[in-house]
Amino acid sequence: MDFLRWLFDAKLEFAGGGFLLWREVLGNLFGLASALGGMRRKIWAWPVGILGNALLFTVFMGSVFGSPVYANLLGQAGRQIMFIAVSFYGWHRWHQGRTGALGADDAGASAGAAVQPRWAGAKARWLLLLAMVAGTAALTPLFRALGSYEPVWADAWIFMGSLLATYGMAKGWVEFWLIWVAVDLVGVPLLLGAGYYASAFMYIFYGAFTLFGFFVWWRIRARATVTDGPATPVPDRSGHRAEARP
Repeated sequence: MDFLRWLFDAKLEFAGGGFLLWREVLGNLFGLASALGGMRRKIWAWPVGILGNALLFTVFMGSVFGSPVYANLLGQAGRQIMFIAVSFYGWHRWHQGRTGALGADDAGASAGAAVQPRWAGAKARWLLLLAMVAGTAALTPLFRALGSYEPVWADAWIFMGSLLATYGMAKGWVEFWLIWVAVDLVGVPLLLGAGYYASAFMYIFYGAFTLFGFFVWWRIRARATVTDGPATPVPDRSGHRAEARP
């Protein structure tokens, strides 16, 4: 109980009255550790991320938890709940990939890897873009009615992008990193305006990190394609030629 009281009250104070909540700092550090684990395709990235999400939820719903912050960001708070829900899905899916319960295209390609990165494909990309735009448009009036911080469309954009990026990570799509870039570009000015400086700083760092992660997964996908090689036609029992990979 004493630890929880300290966790909710602890602040990192600066000269001139400025401060950062330790919950915000720790939540973002857990998020960074989760991102690093995700880039390395480690299953532990999911439970670590869940811990960070739980902490950040209490930060962005400041008035509910008695935090001395400048504004409630309902989209930011709501996405922490969404993160937790989707993370359980991703945790389960990557565990299946590691144990061979998924198909060959989804299973990890190397020892200790839980997923094989792959491209989403043109259809999935268009669906992701449509979901991003339509979801932002639908959530903006809802978040505004609930009293979220302006500009509300930015809060809705971050929520939808976070949902789609987390789902893409669970599926092993290389493109999920680029969705995070789009989230970070909008998230930095929003968080700075709302006074969440630790989170804004982490978004700046995430922006560079997600670009790096994109190219890491791109190279992994390229190496897997070279290793698999082109399909080789082989006759089946009926005398027809079927496609097989070495």
